[in-house]
Amino acid sequence: MQFDLLIINGLLMDPSFGFTKKADVGIKDGVIARIFDKGRVTKKVIERFPDENIIDAKGAVVTPGLIDLHVHFREPGYENKETIQTGSRAAAAGGFTSVCCMPNTLPAIDNQETVKFVTSLAEKGDCRVYCIGAITKNREGKELSEIGDLVKAGVVAISDDGNYLQNPEVMRRALEYSKMFDIPVISHAEDVYLAGDGIMNESFESSRLGMSGRPAVAEEIAIIRDIKLAGLTGGRLHIAHVSTAGGVEAIRRGKSEGVRVTAEAAPHHFTLTDKLIGERFDTNLRVSPPLRTEADRQAVIGGLIDGAIDCIATDHAPHTDEEKDVEFDHAPPGMIGLETCLGLAITQLADKGYLTLPDLIRKLTVNPAKVVGIPSNSLREGEIADVTIFDPEATWTVKREKLRSKSKNTPFLGWKLKGKIIATIMNGRLTYRAE
Repeated sequence: MQFDLLIINGLLMDPSFGFTKKADVGIKDGVIARIFDKGRVTKKVIERFPDENIIDAKGAVVTPGLIDLHVHFREPGYENKETIQTGSRAAAAGGFTSVCCMPNTLPAIDNQETVKFVTSLAEKGDCRVYCIGAITKNREGKELSEIGDLVKAGVVAISDDGNYLQNPEVMRRALEYSKMFDIPVISHAEDVYLAGDGIMNESFESSRLGMSGRPAVAEEIAIIRDIKLAGLTGGRLHIAHVSTAGGVEAIRRGKSEGVRVTAEAAPHHFTLTDKLIGERFDTNLRVSPPLRTEADRQAVIGGLIDGAIDCIATDHAPHTDEEKDVEFDHAPPGMIGLETCLGLAITQLADKGYLTLPDLIRKLTVNPAKVVGIPSNSLREGEIADVTIFDPEATWTVKREKLRSKSKNTPFLGWKLKGKIIATIMNGRLTYRAE
């Protein structure tokens, strides 16, 4: 058989079926056409292929394509920061074959027409783009969006991300309606009255720096409330970007009580702390929710270890240089994360022994797919060829000129990370190949 792509010498790791094995992979017409388990591809077969159709994965790991539950591609409305096209290129460079776009665009993704606009643009992109619809119209927290229409248009979840749905009655109804369609409600859990106008974590560091703080309890109370509402309604709740020890514990307790709650953590919350702000005053360190204390960081890692936190998600939030080149308290919150996610996860979690590599990959593939009900794919014959290939031992340095995201707002420039993306394949098409 003549294949479109041939992956040779790789270590296949598929957490959906729990196997790790040496094998070669032949891809044709967008699907995995053959797995060469025994004997592997012969030299004679390889010689028939042009070099551009062969990916030598020697020393590398071959996994199902990575999935990111939480990105901001900014289109429509903020194309100066990121577009579907530039965002999808960044995703491919980070090993992602599927992403879920949050609805805080202009206009918000709160109707069928906006969903269709985004998905039509994504057809030409380098990754699959799923839409998350707004819980409330224009994300104002007052009136529910037409959730049924959004689901018909293809949304996989609903969220007012960037805004906490402060009204508990509206949140209750959202959970009830979403239950009808078996989609999760994703909560940006941070009580707006407690968080106020704080620009960093409320802690010793905020007092020392004279900056207004956002207390951890603002997140913890919000998570507890939403878990209680999910328990009441039987709806599915997903907590975005968990950042506090109390929040992790509340999720752990909710799971033990049988509540249908899942959660995600962003790489910056298991890597950085608020102490770094006073050392660098880098506005790229301003995020929402804010960087917390070392105790919180360790608690997030603990949640990833024991399963209280199901997924790793980037919260990829592009901003222009002009927006970030201001005083810390005037900078918009957010940092990009698609291209550094796997490297940070391997460097901070796997390489330090917190998670095994299969467990880490599970939190970037199978688990996020389950949360929003999309295909996680697998490395089996006949499956769609969404594949990520990376070298877990290779080191690389984060360089501004190498980033494919339109915006460059990351505090990780100059960091040396382990875990280099070798190639990304989406629907059988090579969307990224390392130079």
